[in-house]
Order: sequence, then C-alpha cells, then structure tokens
Amino acid sequence: MSRKPSVGVIGTGYWGKNLLRNLHARDALAAMCDASEEVLAGHRSTYPQARVHVSPEALLEDENVTAVAIATPAATHGALVKESLEAGKDVFVEKPLCLDLDEARMLEALAAQHDRILMVGHLLLYHPAFLAVKESVARGDIGRLRYIYSTRASLGKIRREENALWSFAPHDISMMLALTGRPPKRVVCNGEAWLSPNVADLSLSHFDFGDHLQGHIFVSWMHPFKDHRLVVAGDDGMIVFNDTLAGDQKVQRYPHKLAWDDNLPVLEKADAHPIPYPSDEPLAEEMKHFLHCCATRGRPRTDSSEGIDVLSVLDMCQRSLTSGDPVEYPN
Repeated sequence: MSRKPSVGVIGTGYWGKNLLRNLHARDALAAMCDASEEVLAGHRSTYPQARVHVSPEALLEDENVTAVAIATPAATHGALVKESLEAGKDVFVEKPLCLDLDEARMLEALAAQHDRILMVGHLLLYHPAFLAVKESVARGDIGRLRYIYSTRASLGKIRREENALWSFAPHDISMMLALTGRPPKRVVCNGEAWLSPNVADLSLSHFDFGDHLQGHIFVSWMHPFKDHRLVVAGDDGMIVFNDTLAGDQKVQRYPHKLAWDDNLPVLEKADAHPIPYPSDEPLAEEMKHFLHCCATRGRPRTDSSEGIDVLSVLDMCQRSLTSGDPVEYPN
C-alpha cells in the first residue's frame, strides 16, 4: 500500500471549490492553484495548510503532492492530464477526460506506462440515488429494458469554449451506458447555436442500442427551469430519478403493466413507490473512492476505459450534430 494520498487541486473556481472542500474533509488536501489570484485568495484562510502555487507546472513539481484533481475547462484536460502523469502523479479529472478519442487512448496508455491511477469524474455513477436505480434494474424489477431518456437542462451556466453536448451530456451518457452495458449501434444528434457561432446551446441525441432498446438525451443551458431527470422504462414498470427533488420523491418506481383485452392493449396504471437510497453526498463518495484507489492501487469505477467509452459516444453525437447525418458505432 502506498502512502496516504496528498492531493493538489488544479482549478479551484466554480466546481473545483467543491473538490477542495471534500479533500480537506478527508485530510488529503495538500496544494492548490488557479488562474485567478482573486479566487485563490478566497481559499487561503479556509485551507491554510494547502500550499498555493501560481501555475499547474509549479504544483506538479511539488514533491509533497502525490495526486492531482483537475477541474479546469474541458479543452485543457488532455494537456494537464498528460503533464500530471508524466510528473508521476495519480490523476482525477472532471468529465470529459479530454476532447479527442486518440488523445484519450494515449492518456490511458501513458497512465499504464507510469503505473498511475487515472480516474474520470463521472459524478452520477457515485450518486446513491442512481446506484439504487441501477440495482433495481439489475434485479429485474422493471423487466426487460425498452427505453431510457435523460434531460439535463437549466438557465446557464453558458460556456463559449464547449457546447452544451460536451458540457452536460457526459453525465447522462455515463448513466445510460451503465444501465445498458453496451454502446449504442446508431446515433442521431440535432442542436442549435444561438449565442455563439458553432457552440450549440442545446442538443437532442437519439440512441438505437439494438434489440428494441432506444434512448435519448436532451441537454440545454437555455431552459426556463432546472430539469435533471432520468426515466428508465421496461416491460414491467418504469423508474424516474428526478435529481431536482428530495427525499422519497427523488427516485420512484411506477409498476405500470400492459395487459390485453380482445387483442387490444390495456394499460394497468399503478401508484409510484419510492426506492430508498442512502443520503451520502455523491462528490464525497467519488472523492473517497479516488483516495481509496490511490492508496490501494485499485482500479477506479470510472477509469480511463469507462471515460473512453463515454467519449466515444460523445464523438458520435458531435459528428452527427456537425454533419446532420446518423453515425454508426465503429465495429
């Protein structure tokens, strides 16, 4: 077993501040850096034990830092992951792993070459509510899967360096792949850019998984209200995971049935039943898993291979969005 991980956080703003909080709570925060001196100044008094570095390069030269957590814009992920692995650090990087499939495969090989942990931040795969959904589906509670759809929409946060597909959909794709256990055979993606040229503010992706299993993902930052919802439909019922709700309302199973009367389909509706799940914070669970993998050299649940699977589907969606044509999964 290696020594206790000492983590340096690169990017401590909008989302990185949450990494700081969780790593500090586990006595694993060693250093931090950010492009904004103002942002760093706001963290100094809260985390006085964490060394402050003016650049990622300086942080990576810190011998007391054994692992890094990267929460910078997606376009910077690939280069920062590469530099971190080459510096001998274990790496946690927020989704997506990078923006290019060939680069992602190179990073996977580099992590193996240096015997380093490489984990991708697909937060919802650590969400106790989603894990309850996954376990219910695996038990066969709703029978054979027929349809999955996910919506991730809100008003803002608007980005100019990546579109809504790349900003939001990795979460939904990771959940969909975890439930189906396979990639889609065919993808059709449509979207529209209103605010910045060639940066789609919304996208709608349709997935054909074969064997009569379909799905779709809608993402937008131009939506009148926050809507984070996953619906999973099977032969023997449906499950709804609504992440904007709390308590018993967040995850519910609808045991609807389809019967037949004189060769006519008849829906037998039933009341929803809550699916219980632990109340642990998803990010706390994710960080705990990363630290455990660093300490034990275990394989992360969302390792580079899982990250590449998600990136492959994102790439299909983007190619369809750009061309306007369906895209088949490569054999």
